[in-house]
Formats: sequence, structure tokens, C-alpha cells
Amino acid sequence: MLYAGGMLQRVERPLDAHEIRVIGCLFEKEQATPEYYPLTLNALVAACNQRSNRDPVLTLSDRDVAQALQRLAADNLARRDDSGRATRWRQRADREWRLDPAGKAVLTVLLLRGAQTAGEVRNRTSRLHDFASSSAAESALAELAGPPSPIVELLEREPGQKEPRWMHRVGGAASEPSGTGSAASAPAAAPPPRAFDPDLVVKRLELLEQQVQELQAAIKKPELFD
Repeated sequence: MLYAGGMLQRVERPLDAHEIRVIGCLFEKEQATPEYYPLTLNALVAACNQRSNRDPVLTLSDRDVAQALQRLAADNLARRDDSGRATRWRQRADREWRLDPAGKAVLTVLLLRGAQTAGEVRNRTSRLHDFASSSAAESALAELAGPPSPIVELLEREPGQKEPRWMHRVGGAASEPSGTGSAASAPAAAPPPRAFDPDLVVKRLELLEQQVQELQAAIKKPELFD
């Protein structure tokens, strides 16, 4: 792990969207269906492309997931398991990021479903960890948000919202105000149209005329092409 200013960093580099989805799915399946864990590549692809409990919904290919796994393995966040008939994959991020069971559960749903309130986090972790109350989920979130290396953060409350939302920082500092219609899944804005410049048009026409004249002169001198 890296040290910056004498502080231990949980996440050495920001993960991309594919890596975040892969780690989130490995976390989820390990906690919710341990009998099917570790996961084969096919099972992991299916989990990544699930349409329920995912925001945004992604369509990843086998190659997308395999390449994400290789990058994660290079950072010691995932590990290949060849002990059985088929190659399977395990996550190691919980050790690298120093997660306890409560922190792992809340981070799982943030990785898979984007920004959420503490109440939403508690409801959506029911299959992963037993939180007695919303305040228990808030405590787990606050622990992950604490120094020296926060891995989640509390976003500013948006107008019309009753509660602030929490977001993970695995992909860098949180910049997504909500889980639906996130910046990560929104199309890039089109560049503004250029203003019409008549002088520029005239200059281009003059340049084209000059090039045409040079070509005509060259055609009249066939020895140039010998």
C-alpha cells in the first residue's frame, strides 16, 4: 500500500467502472451466496450484467470482465483459484482495504448501486449483514469515512431531498450526486457549435483555389510524374 503524508491509503489507485462492478459482485456473492463462491468467469459476467440491484445497468463482455480481473489481480485485489475443475475468482479487496463485515456490507451496496441514504443502505444490506437499526448502518458508514484514508463520503444534501446520501470513493473522490442517471452513465455533452466566420471561409476558398492551380500546372508538365 502507498503512504502519503505518513498516512496509510486504503485504495492505491482509482478503480474504473468495470473494476468497481467486478469487485462489488465478488463482495456480494461471497456474502449472499457463499455456497457458489468463488465465481467462475461466466458466473461473474452474469452477476456484473444483472438488471436488478444494479445502478447503472451494464453490459460487459467476457473480455471486459477478464481484463478487469487481471488488473485487480495485479493490485492484489482479486485472486485466481485453480483448485477445482474450473478456474474461479476470489476477491482480496476486503483485506487490502481493511474492511470488517459491517463495512464490507455497506461498501458492497454502494459499489453496486451508487449513492444512497443510510436507510437505503441498511435495507439493501439485509442479505449481507444484520444491522439492528439505521444508526448501526450510519456508524459503519462513518467508520469507512473516517481518517486516515476514507473510502466513502457523505455528499451534500440536494434540494428536495430529506436525507444526505453516501457514496464510495473507490473510483476517486465522489462526484456523483445520485445513483440514478449518474455522471458515469450519462452521455458526454456535445461541444458548442462554432460561430460562423466569413473571413475564415474566404481564406479557405483562396487556399483551395491556389491548390487547384498548382495541380493544373503539374498536369501540364507530365515529366513531373516520371
